[in-house]
Amino acid sequence: MSNTEYDVVIIGGGPAGMTAGLYASRASLKTLLIEKAVMGGQMMTATTIENFPGYPGGIGVPELMMHMQEHCVEFGLETDYGTVENVVDNGITKTVVMDDREIVCKTVIVATGAIPRKMGIEGEDALIGKGISYCATCDGAFFRDVPIAVIGGGDTAVEEALFLTRFASKVTLVHRRDQLRATQILQDRTLANEKVEVAWNSVVDGLESDSSGLTGAVLKDTETG
Repeated sequence: MSNTEYDVVIIGGGPAGMTAGLYASRASLKTLLIEKAVMGGQMMTATTIENFPGYPGGIGVPELMMHMQEHCVEFGLETDYGTVENVVDNGITKTVVMDDREIVCKTVIVATGAIPRKMGIEGEDALIGKGISYCATCDGAFFRDVPIAVIGGGDTAVEEALFLTRFASKVTLVHRRDQLRATQILQDRTLANEKVEVAWNSVVDGLESDSSGLTGAVLKDTETG
């Protein structure tokens, strides 16, 4: 186990972590960015990004992530892979505890973002970016004039469903209960929207696909099975 001292340690390699790394390293601070899986974070669940300034027509996610990383490294950012198990506050310094070493630094920036709640259905991971998305604002425009299913009944699901009515031919809100959990004003807007249909007491039981990606979902009634 070795102790290495940095001015800044950033936990998380998504766009926020990369941006923090760019600013810190450009300010001549010795900076380390730690990512446990794949650089890019949730951005990597998309295939193309059309709403990032400076890229008319969009840009592929791997290419954008490569540009971000190269830009940061240009100013001296160091990157590493591993899982952070704990951060110990020593007062003036902090100790970032990993599974195989400890890193001493003056400042820790936590940019771990969020993890999408998956359905846990067989074949789901293979269809991410091929019909399955966890970000309506990121990917909604790719599904113009086709039917879309949104899973859930809380505020997030209902807001995403309403947003997707701008693009989809129809939005089916799949909810495991007989009543939505979203705030009342969102429920009212959803149920009044002619493009939204609610599949009550339903869960996704299976996925259908072909070589092009997702083609459909099999629903199961939570009351009758």
